[in-house]
Amino acid sequence: MTRTRYYTATSIDGYIADERNSLDWLFEADSEGADQFSPFFAEVGAFVMGATTYEWVLAHERLLEEPQRWQGWYGDRPAWVFTHRDLPRIPGADITFVAGDVAPVHAAMVARAGGRDIWLAGGGELAATFADAGLLDEIILGVAPVTLGAGAPLLPRRITADRLQLTDVQRVGPFAYLTYRVGPPAGR
Repeated sequence: MTRTRYYTATSIDGYIADERNSLDWLFEADSEGADQFSPFFAEVGAFVMGATTYEWVLAHERLLEEPQRWQGWYGDRPAWVFTHRDLPRIPGADITFVAGDVAPVHAAMVARAGGRDIWLAGGGELAATFADAGLLDEIILGVAPVTLGAGAPLLPRRITADRLQLTDVQRVGPFAYLTYRVGPPAGR
């Protein structure tokens, strides 16, 4: 069964990007060679991100100059980007730009995922929108040993404790990985 999973890194004080929408802080934290992402991504059949996340990856990784890097990381997995503006397309990448209600997009992603999971790559607002719609099954947080003081919040909505069940805790080098099952919103 396809699960929709928000897998992200967060600072101790709950930010996924700094006030410049950068993830550079994350790469300063040494993961001591541990690779939690590869086993996770092996289970992913499709993924989705917001415009800010897409723009950061595009610029930081220079994907318009080196589009083959996208294929190297994500293979042939289809991606969706939620945006209200025109964004450059990475040559050769299977990317669909969308806006509006997450429900029909989620249905399209499930169809393309081929029974594998859907990864919500970020940001927090998009993940919260999926949670609001009852379309988020799991949150996996890699808590980094840093505080940012400001930036893009992990989840800019209240999700009550009765919807969240801690299912796993792991220590990987200086990171703490917390996994929560997400229940449906009240009335669903």
